[in-house]
Amino acid sequence: MGDKANAHPGAAGRATAADHPASVRNVVLVGHSGSGKTTLVEALALTAGAVNRAGRVEDGGTVSDYDDIEHRQQRSVQLSLVPVEWDGYKINLLDTPGYADFVGELRAGLRAADAALFVVSASDGVDGSTRMVWEECAAVGMPRAIVITHLEAARADFEEMTRVCAEAFGGDDPDAVLPLYLPLHGPQTPDGHAPVTGLIGLLSQKLFDYSSGERKEAEPGEEQLPGIEEARGRLIEGIISESEDETLMDRYLGGEQVDVKTLIEDLERAVARGVFFPVLAAAPAAEGARQGIGTVELLELVTGGFPTPLEREAPGVTTVDGRSRELRACDPDGPLVGEVVKTSSDPYVGRVSLVRLFSGTLRPDETVHVSGHGLTDRGHEDHDVDERIGALSMPFGKQQRPVTHAVAGDLVCVAKLGRAETGDTLSAKDDPLLMEPWEMPDPLLPLAIHAHSKADEDKLSQGLSRLVAEDPTMRLEQNQDTHQVVLWCLGEAHADVALERLRSRYGVQVDVVPHKVSLRETFAGKSAGRGRHVKQSGGHGQYAICEIEVEPLPGGSGIEFVDRVVGGAVPRQFIPSVEKGVRAQAAKGVAAGYPLVDVRITLLDGKAHSVDSSDAAFQTAGALALREAAAGVKIHLLEPVAEVSVLVGDDYVGAVMSDLSGRRGRVLGTEQVGSGRTVVRAEVPEFEIGRYAIDLRSLSHGTARFSRVYARHEPMPPQVAEKIREQAKDAS
Repeated sequence: MGDKANAHPGAAGRATAADHPASVRNVVLVGHSGSGKTTLVEALALTAGAVNRAGRVEDGGTVSDYDDIEHRQQRSVQLSLVPVEWDGYKINLLDTPGYADFVGELRAGLRAADAALFVVSASDGVDGSTRMVWEECAAVGMPRAIVITHLEAARADFEEMTRVCAEAFGGDDPDAVLPLYLPLHGPQTPDGHAPVTGLIGLLSQKLFDYSSGERKEAEPGEEQLPGIEEARGRLIEGIISESEDETLMDRYLGGEQVDVKTLIEDLERAVARGVFFPVLAAAPAAEGARQGIGTVELLELVTGGFPTPLEREAPGVTTVDGRSRELRACDPDGPLVGEVVKTSSDPYVGRVSLVRLFSGTLRPDETVHVSGHGLTDRGHEDHDVDERIGALSMPFGKQQRPVTHAVAGDLVCVAKLGRAETGDTLSAKDDPLLMEPWEMPDPLLPLAIHAHSKADEDKLSQGLSRLVAEDPTMRLEQNQDTHQVVLWCLGEAHADVALERLRSRYGVQVDVVPHKVSLRETFAGKSAGRGRHVKQSGGHGQYAICEIEVEPLPGGSGIEFVDRVVGGAVPRQFIPSVEKGVRAQAAKGVAAGYPLVDVRITLLDGKAHSVDSSDAAFQTAGALALREAAAGVKIHLLEPVAEVSVLVGDDYVGAVMSDLSGRRGRVLGTEQVGSGRTVVRAEVPEFEIGRYAIDLRSLSHGTARFSRVYARHEPMPPQVAEKIREQAKDAS
C-alpha cells in the first residue's frame, strides 16, 4: 500500500456499476471548514482520470460544491458523492461540510461510509469539533486515516502537525498515528518557503517526485536516507505492534529484517481493523499537472488498506412491526435493504434519493417498499408505502450518469421516489424491512417565518414540507400558542441555507419575524368577579348575571371549573354556558393576552330571565366575571423553563456555568463524562436561550453541545414581566 511499483493511471470519468461489494470502497472525508476536503476530492478525481486538468467535468462544472448556494457562500453546505475508478476499484468519495451547522450532512456521510479520511490543515491544526467526530468514529470502530493539507502555506510544518495529530487522535497510543511518507521539499522561494515537490516512502525508501506534473519513482539520495531512518524505525515498530503475528516483534527486536511486503500486508490489516491510523500528505498539483502530490498514495491506501463493505457490520434491521431480522453481511443476492442518506430536488428530474445499499441488488423500474421512522415531532410525515423507482444513476457534479444496477455495498441515486425522505429504508415490497435510525442532532435555533405575500402563502406549506423531507436535522413547528410557523435549525448558516432554498428552489419568499415564547398567566391569589350582561334594545333582550370565585392551583393543573350554585339561581342548562365563556376568556388571557392556567373557577351565584336569558348571554357574562376577578388581584406571567444539559470540555466548564447564571439559570450540578468532558445541568428560562446554540458555540470554540427539554412554567421576575406587559400594550 502506497509503495507499489506501478500506480494505475486511472480510469476515464465514466459511471459504471460495481459488480461485487469487494470492488467498492466508501470513504467519507471529514475535517473543519477550510481544511481542504473539497480540493482534495477534486485532486483525487483528477488523478483517477475522472476530470480534466482544470478539475472540471464535461459540462464545465466541478465534481463537488456544484450547488449554486455553495458557490455563493463559498463553502460546502451539503453531502456530495464523487465516484471514481482506480486500479479496478470503484471508490465512492463522500465530501462533507466542515461547518458545525451542517453536522447532519456529516452524520449522513458517516452512515454511508465504511472508512474515514480526516483532513487536517497544516496552517490551522486540529479543532475541537474534529476531535469529537474522531471519538464518534472510534466508538464504532470505523477505520481512519489522516491527510495533512496546506503544506504549501508559510510556516507549514509536516513533522509538527504529525505530532499534533498523534496527540489529538492517538489517545493512550500515540504510536498508532504515524506517517507513511515524508514530504520532499524543493528549492526555497524568495520568501523563504520551500514548496513540496514529492514524497519519500518510509517503508520502501523510494522517492516519488511530482515536480514534472506526474508521479515518477526514483531512488533517494544518500543525504536523504539518514533523515528518514528514525521515522522509518518508529513506523515499522508501530506496524509490528499491531500485527496479528505475535512473534514478529520478538524477531524484529532480535535483529531480523522484516520483509517490506510483510510490513505492507500487516499495515493494511491494521488500518482495516481500525487500530492503526496512517498519516499522509497532500499538496496542490502544479499548473497543468495530471496528478496532485500525494493523491496516488491516498488512492493506494483507500484500495489496499480501507475495508470493503463486506467487512462492515450492517445497522440493525427489523420487520416493520418491530421483530428483529438477521441479514448476511452485504449479500448482493440477499433481501433488498437500502437506506436514503440524502434527499435533494432536481429542477428537471424531481426528487433524487442517494441510497446506500446494505443488502440485495437494486435495478431500475422496480417497485420497492419505503418505510419511515415517523419523525412527526420534526414535521416529517409518517409513511409505509410501496413506490416504483425511476432511473438509477451516479452523480458527477450536476450530471446524473445512468447505471444498470447497484449491488450491496454501493451507493446510487434513485429518481422519482416521491414519498421517500432522508433516513427512510428501501426494501422489497413483499418483504418490508426497517433499518434502525442513525443519531441526528436536535435543531435548537428557532426561526419564525411567515409568507411574504399571498402568492407565497399558497406555496409555503409545500415548500416547507419538501425542505424538512430533505433535511432531518430541521424541525417544522406550527405553534398553537403563538400561532407562528417555526423552523428549528442547527445554527445561523443552516437557517440562511434553508431560507435560500425556499426562495431559489421552491419559489417561496418569506419574512423572518421575532420568535415568540409561549407565556402563560395565572392568579397570584384568590379573587371574585361578577359578570353582568343585560341589554334591552327592542325585541328579544339579553340577560345573564353570574358571580364567580377564582383561586390559584399548583403548576400544571390547568383550568378547573366548579359549580356551587344553589336554589337554581343559574338554570342548569346555562351552567355549561358559563363554563364555556370563562374557558374562552382564559384562552385569550386576562392581563397581557396569554392563556390563563392553573386556577379553579367556582360559579357561586347568578340570575336569569325567563325570556331574555340565553346560552350566548351566559357565555358573555362568564367572560366578564373572569375579567373583573382578574382586575382585583395580581396576575403572574408564567414563562417556560427548560432543563438544559451542556456537554463541554473541562476547560470551559467555568465559563459555561457563569454564562448560564447570567441567563437567570439555576445550575443543578455537574457530572464527569469520560476523559476531559463534563455535563453541566441547569434550569434556564426559555426566554434566555433562544440563541444559545450560537452563543455556546462561540463560548466553547465549537467543542460543546447541549440538549433541552421543557420542565415547567413558573412566575417571571416582576421587572421582566412588566417589560413584557408594556410590549403587549404597544403591540395592541
